[in-house]
Amino acid sequence: MANGELPDAANLIRRITLGGASEEEARQLLRREWLTTNGLGGYASGTISGAVTSRYHGLLIAALPAPFGRTVMLNHLAEQLRMADGRLLPLGSAEQNRSEDPAPSGHNISEFRLVNGLPLWRYEVEGIVLEKYVVFLYAQNTVHINYRLASPHENLRLELRPAVHFRGHEHAVNEDLQEGYRFSATGERFELTAGESLPALRLVMQGDHAAFTYDGGSRREISYQKEAERGYPSRGLLWSPGYFSVKPNVRQDATLVASTESWHRMLALSPAEAHGFYQDRHRRLVASAHTEARISPAADLVLAADQFIIRPAGRIQDAARAQASGDEIRTVIAGYHWFTDWGRDTMISLEGLTLTTQRYTEAGWILRTFAHYIRDGLIPNLFPEGKNEGLYHTADATLWFFHALDRYVELSEDRDTLRSLLPKLLDIVEHHLRGTRFGIGVDPRDGLLKEGAPGYQLTWMDAKVEDWVVTPRRGKPVEINGLWYNALRLLEGWLREEQGNEAAQPIAEHARRAQESFNRRFWNAQLGFLYDIIDGEQGDDAACRPNQLLAFSLKHPVLAREYWEPVLTVVKERLLTPVGLRSLSRDHPDYKPKYFGDLRARDAAYHQGTVWVWLIGPFIDAWLKVHPEDRSGARRFLERFGAHLDEACVGSISEIFDAEPPFVPRGCVAQAWSVAEVLRCWVKTAGGNQEDQTRTAIWRPDKNFAGST
Repeated sequence: MANGELPDAANLIRRITLGGASEEEARQLLRREWLTTNGLGGYASGTISGAVTSRYHGLLIAALPAPFGRTVMLNHLAEQLRMADGRLLPLGSAEQNRSEDPAPSGHNISEFRLVNGLPLWRYEVEGIVLEKYVVFLYAQNTVHINYRLASPHENLRLELRPAVHFRGHEHAVNEDLQEGYRFSATGERFELTAGESLPALRLVMQGDHAAFTYDGGSRREISYQKEAERGYPSRGLLWSPGYFSVKPNVRQDATLVASTESWHRMLALSPAEAHGFYQDRHRRLVASAHTEARISPAADLVLAADQFIIRPAGRIQDAARAQASGDEIRTVIAGYHWFTDWGRDTMISLEGLTLTTQRYTEAGWILRTFAHYIRDGLIPNLFPEGKNEGLYHTADATLWFFHALDRYVELSEDRDTLRSLLPKLLDIVEHHLRGTRFGIGVDPRDGLLKEGAPGYQLTWMDAKVEDWVVTPRRGKPVEINGLWYNALRLLEGWLREEQGNEAAQPIAEHARRAQESFNRRFWNAQLGFLYDIIDGEQGDDAACRPNQLLAFSLKHPVLAREYWEPVLTVVKERLLTPVGLRSLSRDHPDYKPKYFGDLRARDAAYHQGTVWVWLIGPFIDAWLKVHPEDRSGARRFLERFGAHLDEACVGSISEIFDAEPPFVPRGCVAQAWSVAEVLRCWVKTAGGNQEDQTRTAIWRPDKNFAGST
């Protein structure tokens, strides 16, 4: 790599060697993806081959203020070498510029690697060796696509043809542009606009003898293979104004800079500076993480974790409020490419993403950000793309908030945040005791928490297609009551520490009653495990699901100890796979072994057998409660994830997998709680005393620079 590359020993490198042009390797190039992000929610992503197969692929998906949200601004870059004899040699896979469905064929990519998270390609064609890497500037909607000639060659030019279809990143690929594109040039600076509302896409080519050829604008149709597989419109038009050309050489890199920022901001850093700052920041992220997370594969997950922690670009008023109080606004993107920030995912992920990585300051910002959004005793379920207001249809996200706050306070010792949030925590519990929105409230007959409203999916098993709620789970779900009891006991302890026994006693009584009722009503003696739901629409539901782990995996187990091992044994035998837990046992009539097809077919399988990675976290927590000395055994449940880091999105972990071998990765290619829980458990299952492994440093302001600059 150019510009002062450090030796491999100083870098975290994940390398995939691509030596041949077999049909299977070409297929792998289409299936494997890369991702780089900017800390605002924006990203660049695509297949390793260079082919655009998804609506979410592009070199610049900018995070724009509401009402736009994330917007595809630079969709594709056709790359080719022009030889001295006039021949044109495309880079990457031969199919990447075709309009028909991509088919496996040859390629000239000899290697793909991540260098401290930076995606880098090495091309070898007719004796020419060219390297490319993509830098997405942190806290900017600016991307650098950099090329370096690694072998001397004269009379060679690199041609780059940008192609665009401005649209929301979740919009269909066949969406018509309301206004035509306009292209303008001022010296060596180029702007592409479409109407008055969207910002301009600004382009600059830097390098030896850089030039632009305007050819009047051209359109071409391409096919999006993944969209076809998922049952969505799969053919769309891209528009290109022309192409850049530059003379690559071994002495000077060539860089295309694309941005939606102002000219001054996008050109403030040279490509060499941008690359240097990127590498320095990512090295610091690894160096400041937990000691057990500083070597691969955990170190790869530290860098993957950073991709989900963002400052939401669109919520300007909320950012101003936080800054006025001395805070910063932070949240967590639940998954790439299509998720926004979700309350449940954020709270489950918080320990792995921010505490295991020792980013305590940002953890506090995230918790205080969500505390600001509490309404009627609930935190938001999610923030829709391009919106400032959250949606609140969730029965568990608020209870996970208590869990996340507990982990934060214990590891950071930030009692000030706890004290400031105590009134809000009491308000949450009071709303739940008397009943709040969506039928969420304590049943006065047994002290257990019920939930449910027609047309809403309120638990984490939340698939819904139009008016069909696939797993409604109305009634008293097992994990909701495990979380409720844990929240009550946490609040009881905090009140006792801060305000004394008298303040804590009413909460303790609610917890005692809930625990007594839980063990009396949820234990299914005939089957030897817990009901998934009691008092449901169809009575008590005895489906074998992983939700029952939350009855004893949390800090305060609601389940009596005598039932821990039987439940764990059943879950291990029926639900455990090498990549997480099935969401439903195989013997259930609704069990679906594969997650594929159109939206309706996929959502029908989403929580009906499909394997979820994040559930490996509660499973390992439960395992170590039953087998506290068996850390090596617990670590073995994580072994498959090392190989997975090269499978789907290189360097990250997928959302879900098929429920049967070969456990094909599905869903989002990079999921926050998947990364967070595997990373957290990797550290937790390291050798030595548990307390030493989970707490190596007390919060200090000067230790929390990573990600905040």
